[in-house]
Amino acid sequence: MSETQPLLAVTKPQTLRFFFERLRDAVEDAPPRDELLYNASVLAHFAITSAASTTAFPPSPMSLQTVFDLFVLDRSQHTDPEIMEAAGSQCLLLTGFFQDQLRHRHNVEWYGDLGANFYSSAALFGRDRTRKRLMEAMAGRFKYWRRQHQRLAAELRDEPRLIHPGPGVSGTH
Repeated sequence: MSETQPLLAVTKPQTLRFFFERLRDAVEDAPPRDELLYNASVLAHFAITSAASTTAFPPSPMSLQTVFDLFVLDRSQHTDPEIMEAAGSQCLLLTGFFQDQLRHRHNVEWYGDLGANFYSSAALFGRDRTRKRLMEAMAGRFKYWRRQHQRLAAELRDEPRLIHPGPGVSGTH
């Protein structure tokens, strides 16, 4: 193990905890815990998943154009609840967390509606009752969650330094 590895290594549980705590502190009101946890898990998943991953599902989206090409032009899997949830989560990430960067190039409201519809399809075709209810909630409160993701992104951008060097680590390289 290299000397810098402990400074850079992040586990899945640490990433989930980071986003859960930050999102909980950033939200406008007290959302249901299952929705808060789900949204934190979406952010955590995409934070530790490469866009080039061939094993992780879903991979991090590269752009809204990619979402369009994969999930709008190809309608062959629109009855697969996992695929529809993946499409919804990618729309949520891009139109919420990255809204400020994308709103000048894309119609994020249209993609937001698309994301809500993807979650509706995931609920419609899902088999697990608890998961169906969560997907229905995500579809119905998609705009709310987009706003919360955007708020969190703004707060994280405004914080000058999230990774604080440990003792004995210089700030210059």
